[in-house]
Amino acid sequence: MEHLSKAAQYTLQFINQTNKSVFLTGKAGTGKTTLLKEIIATSHKNTVVVAPTGIAALNAGGVTIHSMFQLPFSAFIPDYKVVTSSQHKFETKSTISKHFRMNGTKKQVLLNLELLIIDEVSMLRPDVLDAIDFMLQKVRRVDAPFGGIQVLFIGDLLQLPPVIKQEDWFELKKYYQGMFFFHSQVIQQNPPMYIELDKIYRQDDETFISILNNLRNNKITTENIAVLNQYVKPDFNIKNHNGCIIVTTHNAKADEINKEALAELKTKTFSYFPELVEDFPEKIYPIEPKMDLKVGAQVMFIKNDTSFEKNYFNGKIGTITSLAEKEILVHFPDENKTVEVDLYTWENIKYTVNPDTKEIEETVVGTFSHYPLKLAWAITVHKSQGLTFDNAALDVSRVFAPGQAYVALSRLRSLKGLILLSPIQLNGISSDSEVLNYANNKADETILEQSLALETKHFLRLELCKSFDFRQLAQEWRNHLFSYNDEVSNSTKSKYRTWAQQNESIVAALFETSQKFINQIQKICYQETIDIPFLAERCEAAYHYYFKTLDYQVTDLLLKIAEVSNLKKVKTFHDELLELEEIQVKTVLQLKKSMLLIKNLVNGIEFNKKTMSSDDMKFYKINKIGSLSEKFKQIDGFIEKDHSETFSKKTKSKKSKSTEPKKSTIEITLELWKENLSIEEIAAKRKLTVASIYNHFTKLIQMEVLTISDIMSDEKIAALHEVFKDYNGEGLGLLKEKHGDTFSWEELRLFKVGLEN
Repeated sequence: MEHLSKAAQYTLQFINQTNKSVFLTGKAGTGKTTLLKEIIATSHKNTVVVAPTGIAALNAGGVTIHSMFQLPFSAFIPDYKVVTSSQHKFETKSTISKHFRMNGTKKQVLLNLELLIIDEVSMLRPDVLDAIDFMLQKVRRVDAPFGGIQVLFIGDLLQLPPVIKQEDWFELKKYYQGMFFFHSQVIQQNPPMYIELDKIYRQDDETFISILNNLRNNKITTENIAVLNQYVKPDFNIKNHNGCIIVTTHNAKADEINKEALAELKTKTFSYFPELVEDFPEKIYPIEPKMDLKVGAQVMFIKNDTSFEKNYFNGKIGTITSLAEKEILVHFPDENKTVEVDLYTWENIKYTVNPDTKEIEETVVGTFSHYPLKLAWAITVHKSQGLTFDNAALDVSRVFAPGQAYVALSRLRSLKGLILLSPIQLNGISSDSEVLNYANNKADETILEQSLALETKHFLRLELCKSFDFRQLAQEWRNHLFSYNDEVSNSTKSKYRTWAQQNESIVAALFETSQKFINQIQKICYQETIDIPFLAERCEAAYHYYFKTLDYQVTDLLLKIAEVSNLKKVKTFHDELLELEEIQVKTVLQLKKSMLLIKNLVNGIEFNKKTMSSDDMKFYKINKIGSLSEKFKQIDGFIEKDHSETFSKKTKSKKSKSTEPKKSTIEITLELWKENLSIEEIAAKRKLTVASIYNHFTKLIQMEVLTISDIMSDEKIAALHEVFKDYNGEGLGLLKEKHGDTFSWEELRLFKVGLEN
């Protein structure tokens, strides 16, 4: 964590070693997105990422709030009373519950959830957050904020504000003092830790940083305005200034500038369209599907270059020098460098729970591949969020929302690249006073240090108590035993009543003794200084005592499930046993996690994804099933088949992931190639386009992991040598035009990379 700022380090510690919810904010350019990626990569908690809009969710690598929590789009009244309106529909606590009927997969994700990350929280309405809180409490059956899970809110409240219709606000203002997420009832009653990233990476000009801070905090001075207005150029013509972009306040104006500038170019128009694979609905398209470009057009990259070359970044501007059917070349005049634009793939994901490890995993359900470009003579303030410009002409004379002038100015690296199309006025550019008042809640380092110590103790106590609390397991066995009362005496299920009674008695006895042990944990953890060695010794002894019985019950359940799976007309009974197995295995894994927690505590090791996971946990159920293979064969009528069909409600089951860090997309492609899958087979398996997989291979050749001869035949390579004899290093369009379908674009591109290496 040494490379992170102090505030970022505190954030990671609060996430990994406490249950305290956190609001993470920071000025533009302070690295909120970078820290989000670090948290996702290193947290040991089952995590889901959501955002208010489809595009924000795609950028954060998550899903939308409404799809995750199955919320209606009507405004939510945090009350049970019925709200009637002649023209408008409202949801209340009495009516919204009908939307919470969800499939088993979604429910399992929410039941196993430990950390909820909400990105772009500036856009989150208070009633939507209260609806999330209410929903999680109901589904998880936990009467605590957000159903007992930790929430990380990320965003800059002085950027995009929430949008609430006037007719909605007429009713909502009876319950909320304002429109921001922190006005929600759940936050008012349970405020998160407020942490602000203050190290600015985008700007290093102290004068500019000071002006931005004053603008942000409604303390802009006449001297600040005078400095900015030195950069006014009312006669500025964007067409005479390559590499500069106009930042304006309205979509229509930006679209008009781009459309007119493109039309004035006399070169040929090329149209490009996305390549879609499987499920990627139009409503979450990250960019317009049709992209019209011409040689000479000024364009901007909307994604960072993911290759090791890092040729471009999100917001970098260049000029198109060559276009062909499957090739776009962009020139950067300042560097005198021309690069080929790779397709970028956006992934539509859903969350599932691994049936073996109970970990929440991402599943890609569809992809959208397109060139990460947009015309860049002009852009709106709204769409410029997250971008960095070296040169920009700002049209902020008609700002219409608090913070717009701040957002526009903060896109720039320095004052050197600033052009104002009209003088900035002191009026009309203020930031929202409610947001600035809320910023008074920001925690200083003393508060962070004290709170972290207190919340870490609290987390330790709760995690250990949860590990040894068998209340839910005992309740599930009681419910199962009670279900036999509805069975007729000669039914198949009724024959297992005695077996169920025995197991219910065992768990009931465990539950009774565990409550006494939990009291011991509470007593030890409530001491001013926790006796760690003593706590570790007691927990280890308790683990061995309880694990023996719980592990035996997992074995017994798996054998019963295998036995019942061979019987006829018992699907409901089989599913009931699977639900028991789900909670039984989860209980064992929670026990094992408590041992890792104690071990790390004793050895002073920080809690993260690597230290809080083990092969013993990852492969517990898989190894258990493997160890029972001989016993399964002894069951009458047992047929060896895919275990996932017998021991999981899912029809398809993914193998448990290893404890290694998440592999890059290129590494996954390489592994599949080594398994002798063809490029087409890899594309199908990964829900990617063939062009995307070929792009991975160009990167692998550049990295010298593979050579061109690993991919192409000697005959093809020899033929391409002839084709490239007179190649001048520019675009491949002329070669493709000359040789037609003899060679594909992908073959030409691969060979070109091979030549360069």
